Amino acid sequence: MKKKLLAQIIFIIFVLVLWQVLFELKIWPKLLFPSIPMIGKALVKAFADRSLGQMILHSLGLLVEGLIIGVVLAFLLSSLSSINEQTAAVYNMIVCMFDLIPGIALIPVAILWLGIGDAAIIFMVVHSVIWPMSRSIIDGFKAVPRIYTEVGRNMGLKGMGLVFGVYLPASFERLFSGIKVGWARAWRGLISAEMVFGGGSALGIGYFITDRRTNLDIAGIFATIIVIVLIGLLVEYGLFRTVEKNTIVKWGMTH
Repeated sequence: MKKKLLAQIIFIIFVLVLWQVLFELKIWPKLLFPSIPMIGKALVKAFADRSLGQMILHSLGLLVEGLIIGVVLAFLLSSLSSINEQTAAVYNMIVCMFDLIPGIALIPVAILWLGIGDAAIIFMVVHSVIWPMSRSIIDGFKAVPRIYTEVGRNMGLKGMGLVFGVYLPASFERLFSGIKVGWARAWRGLISAEMVFGGGSALGIGYFITDRRTNLDIAGIFATIIVIVLIGLLVEYGLFRTVEKNTIVKWGMTH
């Protein structure tokens, strides 16, 4: 564990040193390729003067709302589709169709239906998470050994009782993996949507990046990108790894 952490720290230091060396070589203009200290100052200024902290909280609030809606819908629709082969075939087709549609292609629809603002952003987040999450749930349910379902039916379970009593516990690892994939896609979708819709409320990390671009503040853009990456790492290593360690690994579902 210590060796892995050390390797990660060394890699980060290497990237920072390389970045600063490239800056000193003046390959690109200072305006386009700021130094590490310039990015650090822009990061401090963003929190101190431009309320980046408030925008982060606003973005995370929309993300959580969209994630909850997307995960719940994915679970309900995937569970209902497992009732028989016909509904499963129809929902599989729906997932295949909509999962291929890039979020940016739905921006005109979101604008027409919901206007420019938070509702449209949540719509984009839900679209980003519901289809990959549905794929994970469907694949997880298919991977459940038939003997498990037969035992469940012999115990009197059927319908949603069978889903919660057999399918959900037996496929938890795949479902958890789907949540992680859904979170990553939702996070990217949120930032992209805010860069388009954020002007409606003038809040959100994506809007902040657009505002920095308009003002030719490249250091501020890189500082915001660092914040986005740090939030992602915090969720991955602080939340998901902790949950995984206390569930999947603890239950012996993986190693």
